[in-house]
Amino acid sequence: MTAESSLRDIDLAHLAMAPALPAVLPGAAYVDSASADAVRLHLDNVVPALESLRSQSGRLAAWGVELAQRMLRGQRLLAAGNGGSAAEAQHLTAELVGRFDGERVPFSAISLHAETSAMTAIANDYGYDDVFARQVRAHGRSGDVLVLLSTSGKSPNLLRAAEAASRLNITTWALTGAGPNPLAGACDEAVMIDALNANAQEGHLIALHAVCRAFDLEVARHSPAVLQQGGRP
Repeated sequence: MTAESSLRDIDLAHLAMAPALPAVLPGAAYVDSASADAVRLHLDNVVPALESLRSQSGRLAAWGVELAQRMLRGQRLLAAGNGGSAAEAQHLTAELVGRFDGERVPFSAISLHAETSAMTAIANDYGYDDVFARQVRAHGRSGDVLVLLSTSGKSPNLLRAAEAASRLNITTWALTGAGPNPLAGACDEAVMIDALNANAQEGHLIALHAVCRAFDLEVARHSPAVLQQGGRP
């Protein structure tokens, strides 16, 4: 028996000794009051995140417009984050390479954490703090945009990526939790969501969709046929 299977057996034994939930009618679900209260509190805490975003809607719109103008000129978006923020960054690049709402041409956008072989090689050879900075140096060009996502705003690998970008004349934008924080200070511009970390992260997805909304509108202004026909600019 392996150590892993032994640990699994111990976990299952503990679960077997847990008190059984009360019987419920078919189609119904038992929810204790503490769980229901926790869910309601979480949902209530989304409101401050939305209010924080609404107060910065002008910046989000400006990001969408500027990003569209740059990408129509052939610039590229790079994005990075850790954990859940990595998933959000990849969501953004998927919207640009694929599409958001309307049909349009694809634009060049790369999630640095999604390049797993390069990322693990860099982490192995140089350390995890350099996994994004080295890729910024490899892929970034003057005039590109780097979007960095972090609820804490303290991730060393994102801070190093921002530093590398500044040396290459790459514009840096940060989406973070409550500020002030180091990443917001290290980037050219930041949207800081004044909310609990989980709710701030949920707000990041809303912020990214808002940027995409302004992005598509700006692309349509400059090249409406691109959106309607899916042709190249």
